[in-house]
Amino acid sequence: MEFSEYQKKSRKTAIYPNLGNNYVYPLLGLAGETGEIFEKFKKLIRDNNGVISNEFKEAITLELGDILWYVSNLCSELKISLEEVAKKNLEKLFARKKRGKLHGSGDYR
Repeated sequence: MEFSEYQKKSRKTAIYPNLGNNYVYPLLGLAGETGEIFEKFKKLIRDNNGVISNEFKEAITLELGDILWYVSNLCSELKISLEEVAKKNLEKLFARKKRGKLHGSGDYR
Protein backbone atom coordinates (compact mmCIF):
# COMPACT_ATOMS: atom_id res chain seq x y z
CA MET A 1 0.00 0.00 0.00
CA GLU A 2 1.26 3.47 -0.85
CA PHE A 3 1.36 6.17 1.83
CA SER A 4 -1.02 8.35 -0.19
CA GLU A 5 -3.58 5.55 -0.34
CA TYR A 6 -3.25 4.89 3.37
CA GLN A 7 -3.68 8.59 4.17
CA LYS A 8 -6.86 8.84 2.09
CA LYS A 9 -8.35 5.66 3.53
CA SER A 10 -7.44 6.42 7.13
CA ARG A 11 -9.02 9.85 6.77
CA LYS A 12 -12.35 8.19 5.93
CA THR A 13 -12.31 6.62 9.41
CA ALA A 14 -11.53 9.88 11.24
CA ILE A 15 -14.35 10.91 13.54
CA TYR A 16 -13.48 13.60 16.04
CA PRO A 17 -14.52 17.17 16.90
CA ASN A 18 -13.81 19.89 14.34
CA LEU A 19 -12.39 17.44 11.79
CA GLY A 20 -10.31 19.31 9.26
CA ASN A 21 -9.37 22.05 11.70
CA ASN A 22 -8.17 20.18 14.77
CA TYR A 23 -4.52 19.15 14.89
CA VAL A 24 -4.67 18.73 18.68
CA TYR A 25 -6.86 15.61 18.61
CA PRO A 26 -4.52 13.46 16.48
CA LEU A 27 -1.52 14.91 18.32
CA LEU A 28 -2.92 13.79 21.68
CA GLY A 29 -3.85 10.41 20.23
CA LEU A 30 -0.31 9.98 18.95
CA ALA A 31 1.06 10.65 22.42
CA GLY A 32 -1.39 8.18 23.98
CA GLU A 33 -0.64 5.39 21.54
CA THR A 34 3.10 5.92 21.93
CA GLY A 35 2.63 5.58 25.67
CA GLU A 36 0.77 2.30 25.14
CA ILE A 37 3.75 0.87 23.27
CA PHE A 38 6.07 1.90 26.10
CA GLU A 39 3.72 0.20 28.58
CA LYS A 40 3.71 -3.04 26.57
CA PHE A 41 7.51 -3.11 26.45
CA LYS A 42 7.73 -2.30 30.17
CA LYS A 43 5.46 -5.23 30.96
CA LEU A 44 7.40 -7.45 28.54
CA ILE A 45 10.52 -6.80 30.59
CA ARG A 46 8.70 -7.22 33.90
CA ASP A 47 6.62 -10.27 33.04
CA ASN A 48 8.52 -12.08 30.29
CA ASN A 49 12.19 -11.18 30.83
CA GLY A 50 12.13 -9.23 27.56
CA VAL A 51 11.40 -12.31 25.47
CA ILE A 52 9.30 -11.33 22.45
CA SER A 53 6.57 -13.80 21.52
CA ASN A 54 4.45 -13.91 18.38
CA GLU A 55 1.52 -12.64 20.45
CA PHE A 56 3.60 -9.68 21.59
CA LYS A 57 4.60 -8.90 18.00
CA GLU A 58 0.94 -8.95 16.99
CA ALA A 59 0.00 -6.58 19.82
CA ILE A 60 2.84 -4.20 18.90
CA THR A 61 1.85 -4.38 15.22
CA LEU A 62 -1.65 -3.21 16.15
CA GLU A 63 -0.31 -0.38 18.31
CA LEU A 64 2.07 0.73 15.56
CA GLY A 65 -0.93 0.79 13.23
CA ASP A 66 -2.71 3.11 15.66
CA ILE A 67 0.35 5.36 15.72
CA LEU A 68 0.42 5.40 11.92
CA TRP A 69 -3.27 6.36 11.88
CA TYR A 70 -2.67 9.32 14.17
CA VAL A 71 0.44 10.43 12.23
CA SER A 72 -1.55 10.20 9.01
CA ASN A 73 -4.45 12.23 10.38
CA LEU A 74 -2.12 14.81 11.90
CA CYS A 75 -0.61 15.18 8.44
CA SER A 76 -4.09 15.56 6.96
CA GLU A 77 -4.99 18.23 9.51
CA LEU A 78 -1.83 20.14 8.60
CA LYS A 79 -2.32 19.51 4.88
CA ILE A 80 0.95 17.62 4.64
CA SER A 81 1.32 14.52 2.51
CA LEU A 82 2.31 11.44 4.52
CA GLU A 83 4.28 10.37 1.46
CA GLU A 84 6.22 13.66 1.56
CA VAL A 85 6.97 13.14 5.26
CA ALA A 86 8.41 9.70 4.52
CA LYS A 87 10.38 10.98 1.52
CA LYS A 88 11.88 13.92 3.41
CA ASN A 89 12.75 11.72 6.36
CA LEU A 90 14.74 9.33 4.16
CA GLU A 91 16.43 12.23 2.37
CA LYS A 92 17.49 13.65 5.75
CA LEU A 93 18.77 10.29 7.00
CA PHE A 94 20.72 9.46 3.84
CA ALA A 95 22.27 12.95 3.85
CA ARG A 96 23.37 12.38 7.46
CA LYS A 97 24.71 8.96 6.56
CA LYS A 98 26.71 10.43 3.67
CA ARG A 99 28.23 12.99 6.07
CA GLY A 100 28.82 10.35 8.78
CA LYS A 101 26.36 12.10 11.10
CA LEU A 102 23.78 9.39 11.89
CA HIS A 103 24.96 9.41 15.52
CA GLY A 104 24.44 12.38 17.77
CA SER A 105 21.44 14.59 18.30
CA GLY A 106 19.68 17.51 16.67
CA ASP A 107 17.77 17.78 13.43
CA TYR A 108 20.43 19.72 11.56
CA ARG A 109 23.60 17.70 12.13
